[in-house]
Amino acid sequence: MRIVCVGGGPAGLYFAILMKQREPAHEITVLERNPAGLTYGWGVVFWNDLLDELHASDPPTGREIAANAFRWNGELLALEGREPVHHEGLGYGIGRQRLLDLLVARARALDVSVQFECDAEHLSKPIDADLIVACDGVNSRIRQLHADRLGTHVRVGRNKYIWLGTSKVFRTFTFAFVRTSAGWLWCHAYGFDRQSSTFIAECAPETWTGLGFDRLGETDTLTVLEQLFESHLDGHRLRSNGGARWLNFHTLTNEKWHDGTTVLMGDAAHTTHFTIGSGTKLAIEDAIALAAKLEGRRVLQSALEAYETERQAALVPAQSDAHFSALWFENIPRYADLDSKRFFALLRERRSPLLPRIPPPLYYRLYQATHNVGPLRRLRKWVAPRIKALHGTRRSS
Repeated sequence: MRIVCVGGGPAGLYFAILMKQREPAHEITVLERNPAGLTYGWGVVFWNDLLDELHASDPPTGREIAANAFRWNGELLALEGREPVHHEGLGYGIGRQRLLDLLVARARALDVSVQFECDAEHLSKPIDADLIVACDGVNSRIRQLHADRLGTHVRVGRNKYIWLGTSKVFRTFTFAFVRTSAGWLWCHAYGFDRQSSTFIAECAPETWTGLGFDRLGETDTLTVLEQLFESHLDGHRLRSNGGARWLNFHTLTNEKWHDGTTVLMGDAAHTTHFTIGSGTKLAIEDAIALAAKLEGRRVLQSALEAYETERQAALVPAQSDAHFSALWFENIPRYADLDSKRFFALLRERRSPLLPRIPPPLYYRLYQATHNVGPLRRLRKWVAPRIKALHGTRRSS
């Protein structure tokens, strides 16, 4: 097959690796509009389950990513004016550029053609390929050419957020909440190598305007955030990459993931709110699934339909988790009067579809009971997925 992947992110590169690994005779090209070594964003997070999938599908890639991953230990809540709380656990971070460098090197070692500074929109002639894989992100230009047939829907989140980096190495995934004169402001911070961390600041739109961020330029924005999070940054500076812009998260879905010989992957097909940290994992799982469906199938359309059906079903739990997680952070005042132990417990329960329906103090008591009593714990596990499924049905109708 002649395959062209439009977009040189994790989805397109890993799909190219898997297809070339399965059949060296495939002619595979990855087109990336940015120059080599240029990416926007800082680090990404993942857990052991992704490493397991990488080791199973392409062991050399799995070993390289594991060897270059930064391990952070557990989660820390720092709620202003209250005792910090720590929860044990293990997770990983890796610089987005380092991840891309590893994938490019593996792809090229397999004889995949990776072309930088190649914008598919400005090619002199249409792409000539048996399969075009649109993996060019949430603003996919390839998807937009087919939007009327793919049924693209976008929901804009309420909160404002800004994606930054810092030289402060957070060795624990940290949620730091600061009370300001205009309301609560918080960060999601985690290390991704021995010198750097991702630092995402988030707040309600009223807080954003109340603190004047709607009027501040990049330098002043960083200065104000450094002052507000001074006790957590320990004198380290915040840095931008590609401009310090406040955004509203766009949750994107598509009713169909393929049209003719064009198929969607990664953020071009779907997005899930950053507060569940699953974007890279889901993109790589798309690549694994599409490569598996194409292997041994003589009819391209049946393979694409099988891929679409499998991945849309697999995404339902993640999309539900992301919806309720974003909703939790959009309603911080609902939980802000809790002590730090209860606040942190409900933060960690934020994906629960029951939580928005039950007063927080009562939910916490139920949470304690169901974690200590076997039958109640089993009932809770039985009820929650059914509410999630009902929520997913309502969203699709």
